[in-house]
Amino acid sequence: MDATFLLALGLLSQSLGLSQGVAGLQPSTLYPWRPASALGRVRRAWVIPPISVSENHKRLPYPLVIKSDKQQLGSVIYSIQGPGVDEEPRGVFSIDKFTGRVFLNAMLDREQTDRFRLRAFALDLGGSTLEDPTDLEIVVVDQNDNRPVFLQEAFTGHVLEGAAPGTYVTRAEATDADDPDTDNAALRYSILEQGSPGLFSIDEHTGEIRTVQVVAVYNLTLQVADMSGEGLTATASAIISLDDVNDNAPEFTRDQLSMEAAEAISGVDVGRLEVEDRDLPGSPNWVARFTILEGDPEGQFTIRTDPKTNEGVLSVVKPLDHESREHYELMVTVQNEAPLQAAAPRAQRGQARVSVRVQDTNEAPVFPESPLRTSLAEGAPPGTPVALFSARDPDTQQLQRISYSKDCDPEDWLQVDRATGRVQTQRVLSPASPFLKDGWYRAIVLALDDGSPPSTGTGTLSIEIVEVNDHAPVLAPPSPSSLCSEPDQGPGLLLGATDEDLPPHGAPFLFQLSPRFPELSRNWSLSQVNVSHTRLRPRHQIPEGLHRLSLLLRDSGQPPQEREQPLNVTVCRCGPDGACLPGAAALRAGGAGVSLGALAIVLASAILLLLLVLLAALRSRFQQPPRDKGLLRGLQDDLRDNILNYDEQGGGEEDQDAYDINQLRHPTELPALSLPLGRPPLRRDAPFGHVPRQPHRVLPTSPADMASFISDGLEAADTDPSVPPYDTALIYDYEGDGSVAGTLSSILSSHGDEDQDYDYLRDWGPRFARLADMYGHP
Repeated sequence: MDATFLLALGLLSQSLGLSQGVAGLQPSTLYPWRPASALGRVRRAWVIPPISVSENHKRLPYPLVIKSDKQQLGSVIYSIQGPGVDEEPRGVFSIDKFTGRVFLNAMLDREQTDRFRLRAFALDLGGSTLEDPTDLEIVVVDQNDNRPVFLQEAFTGHVLEGAAPGTYVTRAEATDADDPDTDNAALRYSILEQGSPGLFSIDEHTGEIRTVQVVAVYNLTLQVADMSGEGLTATASAIISLDDVNDNAPEFTRDQLSMEAAEAISGVDVGRLEVEDRDLPGSPNWVARFTILEGDPEGQFTIRTDPKTNEGVLSVVKPLDHESREHYELMVTVQNEAPLQAAAPRAQRGQARVSVRVQDTNEAPVFPESPLRTSLAEGAPPGTPVALFSARDPDTQQLQRISYSKDCDPEDWLQVDRATGRVQTQRVLSPASPFLKDGWYRAIVLALDDGSPPSTGTGTLSIEIVEVNDHAPVLAPPSPSSLCSEPDQGPGLLLGATDEDLPPHGAPFLFQLSPRFPELSRNWSLSQVNVSHTRLRPRHQIPEGLHRLSLLLRDSGQPPQEREQPLNVTVCRCGPDGACLPGAAALRAGGAGVSLGALAIVLASAILLLLLVLLAALRSRFQQPPRDKGLLRGLQDDLRDNILNYDEQGGGEEDQDAYDINQLRHPTELPALSLPLGRPPLRRDAPFGHVPRQPHRVLPTSPADMASFISDGLEAADTDPSVPPYDTALIYDYEGDGSVAGTLSSILSSHGDEDQDYDYLRDWGPRFARLADMYGHP
């Protein structure tokens, strides 16, 4: 191989004779960078200087290092190790083990790796190290393959108005990924465009932007180039804002202005005040602020700034009154939002006089007091005066008439005089009205003038319904109404009261034993539990039974109302738990309000009535009235014909025979009904129709025969065809043969001869127990 190779830098210091080496492999073969242990000649190192190779080299593979062509081929084995070979990135470099040529196999990027450090080894054919390992350094040469980049797309800067030339504004910065030690990263800055030439300058090395002369706001286009301004380029923009200085005071365009405003309205604009300012529009040095110095002591006007035109807008914030003031002279001043510089000239027209004339319009009538509050006693009768709710007309220079009407009267309770506005009731207001809110009733009254055009005012009338103490408290029935006879037994009797009046005419209630009965306070005591309840207890042992008390109840109204009420209390024997014992059940039953004497009277009356009915039935049975006269003498009409049959309550589907009203007539009238004389009368309300003739019965001679006599009398009365049964008033018709219901008689009568059983009366309670004892089995 001759010396025409691109690069011949690898030289061997001496001849490598394999015959002088050790026959066979040595242990150092596994680690070729370790020196051989065999004693022999002195070797010289394999010297290779750093190798430079350009990045982005495209002709691959590219040879980098070769040995001398004077070496005998096949006598030495070469190898390399390190990053790019057997370490990441792998496969970038390789070596021919026989020739020693090192090749580049992939494109290099200096921005990723700027150099590689490898280890080179030379071995004999037996694997022994011929030389010490040598460093092989490969340096990647930079190319201008990266364009400069600005750190921002747009740079901003501010400079005050009137700043001197050369004032620093901002700085443009850029970077380049190429080698900073080469011209590839040598950056130069320049201004490509600006609104007017010569306004700003830029330092080509540092990128600093400075003023040359400043007028307003500018947009600059910047450029940066590498290779000292001759290589790759990039662009960005710079926005330079002129910061205005308030060196011009605002001024009115006119110092005298005239305007008109309508009365009785607010929130409307009256006119505009035009100003001019030579400072930067939109800046605080340009925005105007207006102040009313004099002429508006009540603060009825205000001036705001139009943000677009910078004009002052005069408006009314409180209604004006033509009758009280027809003309306003306002002194207005203007200044900027930002303070004026001390060296700035003062404004010549910094104040203006504004003349405002108030127009006269038809104003609505005004109620001097709205809402008008008044009070009225509950239950006020119709026609009760409530209030004089009149309005006044603000238009004093116009003669107008006011009329009144109702706008809102939910209960239609009030009446308003159309001419005077006098309000009175037209009916009684119910205390339960849903339109009474917390005792207040509200109505709205209208006042209408006859101006052109007419105008209406509204007023609110609030009426407090004053509660009147017109109800006395009422004792609530106690449950239960029994208490123990011993004072120290049981909880006593809790009594409560209610009152239809609202507070403060109701509770607290005063409970008191009636002073008309002094003995009550000696036997009973009352202890207040709360504002509406008290507890009744006996002072000493009270006899068992029903006791009638009288209580006096009084409310807290002004004036107070009181009521005396009776109270029936049952006193019973109590057990250890304070509950009435079972033996006192009959006594407790009397607590419903019926005394024992009254119960006896009721039972005696019932027995007497029963006996009278039986006696009447027997008398009619044994007496034979004349055949030519009816049952009721002296009457022209038969009253029994007046019985009205409203319905037939028969015995079901099998009951096809209605009750024959003619059976109530006297048997002497039977021929008129086409019945043959001499036949036994028929009872259609009886099961068999024919009734056997009743034999004459002898009155009982002893009380023992009374039960039999009564039983026989009942049967005789029920089977007598000439008179209705004693309990016919409860019977509307015969119930039929198939009816499962029994007889309707209140006392079960029998058609047979067997004795009647009255023991069932004991199940009806103690009131009928005496009847069972009288007529039942002994």
